[in-house]
Amino acid sequence: MKLQQLRYVLEITRHGNHLSAAAQALNTSQPGVSRQIQLLEAELGFNIFVRTRNRITGVTPPGEHVIGIARRVIDDIGALRSLRDQASASDRGTLTIGTTHTQAKYTLPRVIATFVERYPEVELVFKEGDPEEVCQMVEDATADFAIGTETSRSFPNLIRLPCLEITRSVVACLGHEILTVDQLTLKEISKYPLIIYGVRHSGRSKVMKAFREAGIEPKISLSAVDADICKTYVELGLGIAILADIAVDPARDTRLCARSAKDLFESSTCFVTMRAVPYLRPYVLDFLNIVSPTLTPAVVYDTMRSARRRMDVEA
Repeated sequence: MKLQQLRYVLEITRHGNHLSAAAQALNTSQPGVSRQIQLLEAELGFNIFVRTRNRITGVTPPGEHVIGIARRVIDDIGALRSLRDQASASDRGTLTIGTTHTQAKYTLPRVIATFVERYPEVELVFKEGDPEEVCQMVEDATADFAIGTETSRSFPNLIRLPCLEITRSVVACLGHEILTVDQLTLKEISKYPLIIYGVRHSGRSKVMKAFREAGIEPKISLSAVDADICKTYVELGLGIAILADIAVDPARDTRLCARSAKDLFESSTCFVTMRAVPYLRPYVLDFLNIVSPTLTPAVVYDTMRSARRRMDVEA
C-alpha cells in the first residue's frame, strides 16, 4: 500500500469520480492512475469504486471508509511536514484561507492587520467563494481553513468552530420611508422590492423563513453573491436590501442607511471550518485566536481530537 495510491483515491473523489480529470490534476496518465487504484483494491480485497463498463460511477460502502481513512492519513502527513517546518522556521510559511466576500471585507481586516504585524514572514492567501464553496476548499485541502456562515450541505469530515454571531439590518437609500416607519415589521418590509443574498447563503434562507412563517410572499427583485453588489443596486433604486449588520459602513456607504432588523430575522453563526488534523502551526492557532478569543489552542485541539475519535469509530 502506497501513500500515492491514497492521494489518487482522494483526487478521483474530488473530481466527481472523473478519472481523466483526476489524472490531469495529478499531472500523470489516466492508465497509471487506474492501475494504481486496481492494485490498491487487490491488496484490500474489495472495490473502492463502483464501475460501469470500466467507468467509475460511484463509491462502494467500504470505499467510503477508505476515503475517510485516506483523508486522515494525508492530513497526518501534512501535520508531520508542518511540524518539520515549525522546527526550522516557526514564523514563516503560507496560510490559505477560504472566505466569503462579507467576511473578507468586513470581519477580517482587523484580524489581518494584527496578524501581519506579528508574522510579517507569513504569506496570506485568500480564496473567495460562497459558504459552501469555501468549505469544499477545506475538504479538498486547497485551503487551510474557511471562515463563513452555515451551509445547507453538511461536511461530516470537517469541524466547525463558532466565532461570530451575525445579525441583520434593512438597508435603504437615505430618505427612504422604510427607515422612518414607527415600527419595522415584515409586512412593512414586504411593501418594497427586496435585494438579498444568493440561495447558498444562510442569510437568504433565514430571511425567507421569517416571511414564510408570517405567511408573507415578498417580491425579490435581485439576489447576489455578496453584500457590495446588493448595496450597488440599492443605490440604483431597485429595492431595499436585507444584509448582515457588519456589511454596512457609515463612513463608506454615505448614500445608504441601515436599520436593525435583528428582532425580525434569525441571526446566523459565522464558523471557522477546518480539517481535524493532529497538529497546527503556532501562527495558525494565533490567527484563530485573533478571529475570536474563544478559539484558544486548547479549544481547537480538544475539538479536533473529539472529531478524530468520532471518525475512527465510524471507520
